[in-house]
Amino acid sequence: MKKIAILFFVLIGLTITSCEGPTGPPGQDGGLIVAPAFEIEIDFTPGNNYEYFEPYGFEIYPFDMTLVYILWETVNGQDIWRLLPQTVEFNDGTLVYNYDFTRDDVRFFLDGTTDFNTLDPSWTQNQIFRVVVVPADNVGKQNFTDINVVMDAYNIKSFEKR
Repeated sequence: MKKIAILFFVLIGLTITSCEGPTGPPGQDGGLIVAPAFEIEIDFTPGNNYEYFEPYGFEIYPFDMTLVYILWETVNGQDIWRLLPQTVEFNDGTLVYNYDFTRDDVRFFLDGTTDFNTLDPSWTQNQIFRVVVVPADNVGKQNFTDINVVMDAYNIKSFEKR
């Protein structure tokens, strides 16, 4: 009798585990994801309160993420980009290049404890930034600190100049 009960439970277990549920909704075909991107040159001045707002000019979805890189230096003709925020230490305090964003625009601004009015123009004038909007589906799936990796991942060949 025990053998029949064990066989009965095994058959029920096999029957339950071999059942299939309904097919789920179709997914997207594997395709190329392109992230919107642009490059902008900004002067930070007392007149603009050391900040600058730039409208995207394209649609941003609620969970998309905006990344901003600053052209930090050029070495042997090679541009070196750094992900913001970036902090510079001075004798009288710190300078922080920073940004924030909404679904409508991105704001670039200087922050820190140094007196911005006394900074050499090399820190405030002709600052070049690259902006990349990462689609929400890909947020958290890679390291965004290297702009070259981001450009490859999102097939960015060039940046629209603004």
